[in-house]
Amino acid sequence: MVVHVNAETPGDERGALLAFLDAERGGIRRALLGLTAEQAATTPSASELSLSGLLKHVAEVEEGWISRAQGVDPAVRRTEANWDECFRLIEGESVESVLAYWGRVADRTEEFIRSLPTLDTTFALPDEPWFPKEDVSMRWVLLRLITEMSRHSGHADIIRESLDGKTAFELVALERGESWG
Repeated sequence: MVVHVNAETPGDERGALLAFLDAERGGIRRALLGLTAEQAATTPSASELSLSGLLKHVAEVEEGWISRAQGVDPAVRRTEANWDECFRLIEGESVESVLAYWGRVADRTEEFIRSLPTLDTTFALPDEPWFPKEDVSMRWVLLRLITEMSRHSGHADIIRESLDGKTAFELVALERGESWG
């Protein structure tokens, strides 16, 4: 769904990238509006993706990238043994708790990105077989996060529409307290 992102102050590349990232986060958050925990955990399509699982995944992914960019280990280390937990809520987790966690991650992302002297600052990707052996810029990290959120907000649209027929346009109206149609 196309969501209007306000134009940045001329030359505010950082602000523009953060605004686009937040707009894509919003698509995922909106897809959960008005759902029960059971609905959010439902997998109505051919894949095993649920809205609550997508929520947890994107929160962990964002936290992981920002941690790596800051030179610290991600809060959660995923391995083959626990990879499936990245896409489903486990005991003690709820949509509300993961939304709150993601909110803290988003705040950390914004604070970190705004504190940088330049988006040209680089760091080395981890020594993992799925990463190339190269340094990437903070601009690259933001673009990576935008594409990750965008991809999954599209998944969230499909899952939500499969659950109850609500489209992204209806969810934007619902979020604003308006009616659609």
